[in-house]
Amino acid sequence: MRPINLAIFGATGLVGQKMKHILEQRDFAVNNIYFFASKNSAGDKIKFKKKEYTIEELNEENIANKDIEFALSALDSPLAKKFAPIANKYNITVIDNSSAFRMEKEIPLVVPEINGDAALGHKLISNPNCSTIQSVLPLYPIHREYGIKRVIYSTYQAVSGSGTAGIDDLKRGLWGGENNCYPYQIAGNALPHIDDFLDTGYSKEEMKMVNETRKILDDQNIGITATTVRIPVFESHMVSINVETEKAFDLKDVFELFEKENGIKLYDDVKNNIYPMPITTTGKDEVYVGRIRRDESVENGINFISVADNTRKGAALNTIQILEYIIDHE
Repeated sequence: MRPINLAIFGATGLVGQKMKHILEQRDFAVNNIYFFASKNSAGDKIKFKKKEYTIEELNEENIANKDIEFALSALDSPLAKKFAPIANKYNITVIDNSSAFRMEKEIPLVVPEINGDAALGHKLISNPNCSTIQSVLPLYPIHREYGIKRVIYSTYQAVSGSGTAGIDDLKRGLWGGENNCYPYQIAGNALPHIDDFLDTGYSKEEMKMVNETRKILDDQNIGITATTVRIPVFESHMVSINVETEKAFDLKDVFELFEKENGIKLYDDVKNNIYPMPITTTGKDEVYVGRIRRDESVENGINFISVADNTRKGAALNTIQILEYIIDHE
């Protein structure tokens, strides 16, 4: 892979820091790397591969005067909507981790193991929602082999999905402190409330999973419903997935599909208490799949759980894997 000129937008946030860490772990080749953040962080020092860099304020002037080829964006949606077009204006390819562009028809929504080709030739690529990524990876081979009629998602999502504010709420709550991020205490609790509620009664997080799954799997006819819940775990989301397929299947073949699929680790031996958990997956690249069983309430039903590090594969790593895919296919 050739060395590139790379920038991270939002380098001091939880996902931005994870991007930097993964780039170091993968010994990613760069000619030059630039770290951008808010005005409050400008001038602070940051280390990358044992070399010290100065964080710069994210503004058009600082973007324009550098030879940047690619930008990994860890900005929130309003800032992404502002700065991604600015970066594109200077011929910078942006891979954006926010929800700002995910459902725009002309902007690809990419999980490299599934639809990496969709990113090629685009200057703006969207990274899916964390819980969507870890769900579509195991759904993809099922859809490919048997077709999917319906999906029911039930999530158990870590507080790191809310960034440092969510983590701080859980830490404070463990010692009896007050919550600042969530509407109720998260410690010792479970909140069926992630993102804002819509008039339908669904939350935005739930509808992200519904709409993004259809877009990534390129099938608007799949029936999908979701209930998303925040739980008092620091890292790694768990998703319970119930699938009704179009065609009949042998459960043994489903196990084999998961075992062979890139990006998935089959982790299922219930007789020996082997099943995915947040403590199993935190810090890991793969999506762990287990508790695989037939749903006997319908003709062609499967139940399983998917567990993955939400700030790693669900955010920073998937963004970097999109970048790697683009460079590998130049």
